[in-house]
Amino acid sequence: MASQDWFDKDFYKTLGVKKDVSDAELKKTYRKLARKYHPDSNPGDAKAEATFKEISEAYSVLSDPEQRKEYDEIRAMGSGARFTAPGGGAGGFEDVFSRFGQGRGQQADFDDIFAMFNQGGGSFGSGRFGQPSGGYRGFGGPQRGADVTARTTIDFVTAAKGETISLQSEDGKPFKVKIPAGVADGQKIRLRGRGRPSPDGGENGDIVVQITVRPHPVFTRDGQNLRLTVPVTFTEAALGATIEVPTLDGDTVKLRVAPGTPSGRVLRVKGRGITTKKGTGDLLAELQVAVPSHLDEAAKAALEAFQAAEPKENPRAEMMAKARA
Repeated sequence: MASQDWFDKDFYKTLGVKKDVSDAELKKTYRKLARKYHPDSNPGDAKAEATFKEISEAYSVLSDPEQRKEYDEIRAMGSGARFTAPGGGAGGFEDVFSRFGQGRGQQADFDDIFAMFNQGGGSFGSGRFGQPSGGYRGFGGPQRGADVTARTTIDFVTAAKGETISLQSEDGKPFKVKIPAGVADGQKIRLRGRGRPSPDGGENGDIVVQITVRPHPVFTRDGQNLRLTVPVTFTEAALGATIEVPTLDGDTVKLRVAPGTPSGRVLRVKGRGITTKKGTGDLLAELQVAVPSHLDEAAKAALEAFQAAEPKENPRAEMMAKARA
């Protein structure tokens, strides 16, 4: 805004408020006027649009404590004086500089007046005075463009490893989005400035992509860890064994099952989980003893012999005792 505007325009009068108006009342008054004169509410009405610009300009200055202070000082100092070239008649630069004891009719010391306005010797029309008041559609600034929402479903491995995929926006235009490694189900990816344009020169909106991850038939995600259930036979759990389990990369790792391992025990493989910016998780293998549903005569006889030879301990005794207590 040029300095001359601050001398010429009575922003308090424009908004219909007193000079000691509070911030809350100022905001309330402006919003009421903005709703009344907003171009969207007065399509094709040039006068309403011009009024809206004036009240937006006034509010942008008075709502900023620093600008409001400077505006009040300029208005009080100028008393209606205009900035014109020397010799342009009454109300020229001499009127202003005389406030600082500079009314000598000769070249004045510009540093004093600019220091007062915190301009550091700069020229009018720059810094504070040169700031635009903002577009007419927003409250004190241009309106941001609308966001565009997109949705996509990706497979479990793509979510874990990351990939650049192509999608289609609401208006049918294709665009690419980089799926970061370790993206989770339900997570949103925001593409800054790729949404709808502003109606009055502001920032573009964003594209917000919501991610759905298809379940994996073997693996589930637990934070940065991967989980899977690994069946083991009764003899592997009882006698101990070395088994192979798959990883998400497609290879396998070997795990040692200790003798007497109970169903539900979890074995951990370090560093074979999900990799994100926070690090890499582990692979958690939960062992599940598989009970055979069909036994031939030989196997049945062997188990009956084992049953006769096994220790006569009740595995539920401790549970029952705790329950009674």
